[in-house]
Amino acid sequence: MSQSASVADITYMQRAINLAKKGRFTTTPNPNVGCVLVKNDVIVGEGYHQKAGEGHAEVNALAQAGQNAQGATAYVTLEPCSHYGRTPPCAVALVSAGVKRVVIAMVDPNPKVAGRGISILEEAGIETTSGVLEQQARALNPGFLSRMERKRPFVTIKMAATLDGGTALSDGTSKWITSSDARVDVQKFRAQSCAILTGANTVLVDDPSLNLRYDELGSLQNELSAQQLRQPLRVVIDSQNRVTPNHKMVAIESPILLIRRVKDDCDWPEHVEQLVLEGAGKIDLQQVMEHLGAREINSVWVEAGATLAGALVEANLCDELIIYQAPKLMGTNNKGLLNLPAIDHMNKLRELSISDIRMLGRDIRIRATLED
Repeated sequence: MSQSASVADITYMQRAINLAKKGRFTTTPNPNVGCVLVKNDVIVGEGYHQKAGEGHAEVNALAQAGQNAQGATAYVTLEPCSHYGRTPPCAVALVSAGVKRVVIAMVDPNPKVAGRGISILEEAGIETTSGVLEQQARALNPGFLSRMERKRPFVTIKMAATLDGGTALSDGTSKWITSSDARVDVQKFRAQSCAILTGANTVLVDDPSLNLRYDELGSLQNELSAQQLRQPLRVVIDSQNRVTPNHKMVAIESPILLIRRVKDDCDWPEHVEQLVLEGAGKIDLQQVMEHLGAREINSVWVEAGATLAGALVEANLCDELIIYQAPKLMGTNNKGLLNLPAIDHMNKLRELSISDIRMLGRDIRIRATLED
């Protein structure tokens, strides 16, 4: 492994990271990866991974470079794969193309790779440098990394409230607290998610569709066609079998997973699956996340009521909170954001680390993580 990165290494790796972002709506369950090939300070090829089963970033960049790949330096946001899956190993492809150096942002945590790609390159006499813009590269794939390192998806809880913290009237009415700008933003997050999780209470009260709607994607339509649209798996925690085939979401033919204690005998369409997690009482949320991880679900977008959202926070299964706040006041006797146990001392308050605050039309969007 070679010495530290140069200014050129950082510049070209940043380009590779920007390329990788283009695949954020289509690559799952694979990670987002970008690759740039440089020879004599000129980019001779570049590419990114677009869809599982299709060419990886390195393969696409090599195809563009052709013979110019000989003697070039490759900048890759994730260690080149070393195993045969739906496509051949990228590490072998780089060796065969005759590149002289490979700069890697981060080692692949996938146990099928985990340093083996680097070993293939170095055994072939190719110089490697790792750790260039590693944190930026990790930020490309929080879901994939969570699944590989923690055996569960990255979980984001979305909430919408008035400025005084109200999420619904006492009778459950909540449409619409936020503006259309916020709802378009939600669709963009859904588009990046592998699954949307909710609870049976939300289905019964709101009767949502929980699908991705292309005509509500706003500016994202400029970079994503309707054919590229990937519907997230819709997951409903329903321990008491209260969701029925008559609910609106069932009429939409994209996959639904009902998590239950026992199966019912309703006449469900083929796109609805019932998963039985045996036991008594409430569904074990850790078990749910482990199951979703085993199904290659990288990221879960939660749109649920205060009870399920609070339970996920209490179980330490919330990786990020996204809160939309509307410039409205709901008053007393309304429903709040999270149902959490009462706290008896100010020093026990849960603290948040805010990563981003911005305006969406008239609304505010806050992105935050819970501090340990």
